[in-house]
Order: sequence, then C-alpha cells, then structure tokens
Amino acid sequence: MTQVTPTAAQLRWQQLEFGVFIHFGVNTFAGKEWSDGTIPASTFDPADLDAGSWVRVAKEAGARYLILTAKHHDGFCLWPTGTTDYSVAASPWRGGKGDVVRELADACREQGIGLGLYLSPWDRNAECYSDPVAYDDFYIQQLTELCTGYGPLMELWFDGAGSVGREYDWGRIIAVVKEHQPDAMIFNMGQPTIRWVGNENGLASDPVNYVVDRTSDTQYTDSSSELSSQHYLPPECDVSLRRGWFWHPDDEPKTTEHLLAIYYQSVGMGANLLLNLPPDTRGRIPDGDVQVLREWKAELDRRLSGCVEATLESYDGGATLNFPAAVTFNHLELVEDLGLGQRITHHVVSTDEGHLVEGMTVGSRRLHQVPVVTAQSLHVKLSGDGGRLASARVYGGALDAGVPGIPDGYEAPTDAPD
Repeated sequence: MTQVTPTAAQLRWQQLEFGVFIHFGVNTFAGKEWSDGTIPASTFDPADLDAGSWVRVAKEAGARYLILTAKHHDGFCLWPTGTTDYSVAASPWRGGKGDVVRELADACREQGIGLGLYLSPWDRNAECYSDPVAYDDFYIQQLTELCTGYGPLMELWFDGAGSVGREYDWGRIIAVVKEHQPDAMIFNMGQPTIRWVGNENGLASDPVNYVVDRTSDTQYTDSSSELSSQHYLPPECDVSLRRGWFWHPDDEPKTTEHLLAIYYQSVGMGANLLLNLPPDTRGRIPDGDVQVLREWKAELDRRLSGCVEATLESYDGGATLNFPAAVTFNHLELVEDLGLGQRITHHVVSTDEGHLVEGMTVGSRRLHQVPVVTAQSLHVKLSGDGGRLASARVYGGALDAGVPGIPDGYEAPTDAPD
C-alpha cells in the first residue's frame, strides 16, 4: 500500500459518512431524466417549495451534508445567474425573483448542515458550448457566482456525463474553487480530492482503495481519467431513493431492505453514501418517500444499538479487542488509523473458539454483520505495512436482524443521453 496520506479536510469529509443529493429542475416538471436544454424555463413553477423541509428530512434520516443540482446537463440554473436567461429568473416561480440555491443555503445554515453544489460541466442549452474557450469563460463565471454568493460550501460536484473527450480548462476552474472555497471537496474531475465509486447503485466493493491513479468518468462509457500520480481519493457512492434521479409520478422509493443493503455496502465498507431525494412538482419530498426514510433510519438505529466499545491492545500485525465483560453481538465495527494513510489490505477476526469474519480493507469504517456470538475478546490479524486500528466496537441491540440484500439483477436504470 502506498504511503500517500490524506489531508485533514479529506478525513473530516470521510467522517461525515452520509449525505443527501437533491435533483431538481425543469426535468421535474417535464417527466425527464435527461433533457436537451429546450424545455421552456416557464415550466419551472413549484407550487409549495420549502427548502427547509428538504433539510429537515435529510437530517432526520441522519445525513450530515446536502448537495443540490444547481445546474444539470440541460443548463437550467436554479439561481438567477448573470450568464444566461435559462434560469429561475425566467420562470413564474416567486414572480421571477426566486433563488433555490439561496433558499437552500439559508436553510442549511439555519439547521447546521453542510451545503454542496453540483454544477454540470456539460451544458446542452449554452450556445457557446461549441466554443471551448468561450464556454470556459461562461462556466467559470457561473462557478464564481456559486462560490462567492452562498457562503461556505463543503463539496463541489463535477459530473463527467456528456463530457468524455471534451477538454475544459480545469486549471482555471479549480483556481476559482481554491480561491473562494478552499475547504470544499472536489468531486472526481479537474483536481479531485474525492472520487466517484464508479456506479449509480450506491455500492462499493471490497477492497475500497483510497489511493488511486485514475477516476471513472461515467457509467455510460468505460473511460477513465488518468491522474498525474497516485492520490488519496476516498469514494462517494451515489444512488437515488427512487429508480430515477428526478421525480416521476409513477416511480416508487426503494424498500427498507434495499436501503439497508446499500448502507452496509457503502458506509459499512468505508465509503461515503450520497442518497438522492428528488422533490416533486410541489417542491417537496413526497410523503411516501419520507416514510420509507423514517423506517430505514429506525431499523438502522435498531441494528446499531447496544454498543460496547473495545479496548485495543495493538501490536505489529494486529490487535486484541477486549470488552469489560462477555458481550453477545451480531455487528462488529472496525476503524482504521488513517493518519499515515490507508495501510490495511486484509483483516481476519477470530474469537478464542475460531474464525469469525474477514475482509480486505478497513478504512474509515468497516461494518460486519456476523452470526450471533458471545465473546469477551476478539483477535484481529492485519495485513499491510504498518496498518493499525483506531477503534473497534460491537453492537448487540438487534440480534434478530436478518442480512439485507439487493434485489436480484438490480441496476441503476438511467439510460445514456441522446
């Protein structure tokens, strides 16, 4: 394992673990996942938009940050930009005086949750897109407006869809971020500090490597972007609560079991989870979606209750986990000491009676659901030069919990754009 180390900002981001995505725009009103920039701005007219309710729903579900599609690939801007007429300023909502980004930024600040913004590099409405130099100026102006007008941002999301083979002036683009939002994580493009997991199912796979030399561009191609050297880039797993990213009246949320399985295979694998909650044409998260989220959070809390912390006796190549008394549990959580980088490449956990569970990487949080077992100590063998655990704990509050699964054959259904 390479000795590339994380920054303090990257470690803080990893500790956030779970965020909410908000896909909202003209597509919401047109029943589209992709649109080509020709849907009239006048169609954007949410009847009861309440950004504060989005934040409340996100926080109730346990999210610590929220990311909004300020501009999707269609080019429609959810703030009154000076770059184009294709924005909320040309819509009837709030009499053309509205600003979704402002309302959400205010709500996030009031409720104490981090705000991130998605600004698509691909723009199907901008006439200047065919002129790379002119479009770079256009895009940089949009990014500057967002980076200077709405307070601190914790993440800037640069989606690679539609941009394979296109060269943007990432040096100038990232300079804007570094000047105005130096603490923001940069998602996947330009000079990334975090990366896309590589699918839209919300799933990481073992091992979850934080040090990579390339990032996946889009699920619609096999292309990837090569980095100049190896970088510490922890992954973010994005997935929608519903089948689509934008709200559709005939769509339904995933089941509680599906969401639990996603959690185990994202946060429980040491990756961050970004769960999309699409508002409907009212500008609200549908009641049925909120109910599923509540059921999921309640079951997750139940499963991760009855926590007993372990005292670590670390040694070269492993650690012994000691508990105050014999404890009965069915969940084990391990956390790696990442201060000197990710080093653990494999781990094996056993009781005094024998093998319990094993896996590859540990990272920021590795969660194992195991058969119900009683033990006062556990033995963890670690592979990887200098790998050490920072903490460990077990949970015994839901010994009846079954192992959740992903529905057979499930794949994110979004088709590639025309």
